[in-house]
Order: sequence, then structure tokens, then C-alpha cells
Amino acid sequence: MALVVVRGAIFGEFADHVASEAIIALVVFSGIGWGAGWIIEYVVRDSVEANFRRRVEWYRQGIIDAGLLEDNSAEES
Repeated sequence: MALVVVRGAIFGEFADHVASEAIIALVVFSGIGWGAGWIIEYVVRDSVEANFRRRVEWYRQGIIDAGLLEDNSAEES
């Protein structure tokens, strides 16, 4: 938005024209930011969930190996 205002000041454009271009630029970049944020949220959530599931499985396998819990995972499936 600031670049649009600076360009308008350099070329002597009218304020209403510069303002409308700045608003359009703001809307476009907010859409790009929303899309990038959505993608990053999905990737981070998927990564955290996968790490959590691996950690729980590792912990559960350790308990089974120690003989503190019976392995019933075959019956659950």
C-alpha cells in the first residue's frame, strides 16, 4: 500500500486514484496472506499430529515391551 502511495506522489496522481489502487493492493495481498496462512496452518497441524501419533506409539510400545500392558492393537483393528 505504501508503494502505491509513494508512486502516486512521485507521478503526481490524484489522491482518489491512489487511494483506490492502494485499497485494491491491500485486498489482493490480504487474500494472498490468507491463502499462505491456511496452507501453513494445515502443514503445521499435520506435522504436529504425526509427531504426536509417533510419540504415543513409541510410548505404548515401550510399555508393552516392559510387560506392563498387553498388546490388543490387533483386536482393535
